[in-house]
Amino acid sequence: SNIYFFSRINFSCKLKLIIFFSPDCCRNTFKSLITNVIKGSNVLILYMVPAFLYCLYNNLAFYNLSIFDPTTYFLLLQFRVVITGILFQMVFKKYLSRKQWLSLILLTLGCMIKQVKFFDQPETVSNNEATNEKNTSGFDLSINAVFILIQTICSCLAGVYNEYLLKDKGENINIYVQNVFMYIDSIICNGLLLLMQGNILSAFSSESLGEIFRPGVIIIMINSCAIGIVTSFFLKHLNSILKTFASALELVFTAILCRILFSIPIYI
Repeated sequence: SNIYFFSRINFSCKLKLIIFFSPDCCRNTFKSLITNVIKGSNVLILYMVPAFLYCLYNNLAFYNLSIFDPTTYFLLLQFRVVITGILFQMVFKKYLSRKQWLSLILLTLGCMIKQVKFFDQPETVSNNEATNEKNTSGFDLSINAVFILIQTICSCLAGVYNEYLLKDKGENINIYVQNVFMYIDSIICNGLLLLMQGNILSAFSSESLGEIFRPGVIIIMINSCAIGIVTSFFLKHLNSILKTFASALELVFTAILCRILFSIPIYI
């Protein structure tokens, strides 16, 4: 349910916040951390933009993964590389190399080829009923295509804007403090979405909490924390375009794991 998804995202954000509070407090006092947060309050407000975009991105991810198999989902999502490349040049005035543009073209062609049926492909191939309900052959021009496009744009805008804050507006602010800003704003954004749906109290019911604190879900939340933390350091020391190129590697592993776990075939 939406309540469960929102709750999981919110708890993941809280876990990230705790993790970032801990190392900073080990090196400094809690009082100095609060002082730094107050001093950079203007940047805290600016972080509301990427926090909202990531919030929308994460919640759309749940919906889109319920429609498409993971391989198709991640492949279609790679169009974000092209958008990120364009946004990166506009914001940072740094132009991509010919090799990077060639990589963008190859990746875009890959997304196009995914939609070509070289032979008859069965719509469903798995014994798992949940997988059978998913689109494993691509997507039609429908509302689902719009949701994928919105999710892609959110990812691109959030990544480039986050890098801008890390390297420009928040250049003199400790990266740990900046991540505290991000996750405080993320918790607020997810809380507001729950409030708008009228589910803020239901999210903290014993039933919802019971679902969230299952071992498998906790592992997913810890993994999400690791992704968020690594991303912040990646953007601080490298850039969003390299991050997006690197994340494209997940396609290979996703396809192989889906074949092993869900019997989703890898077509030619």
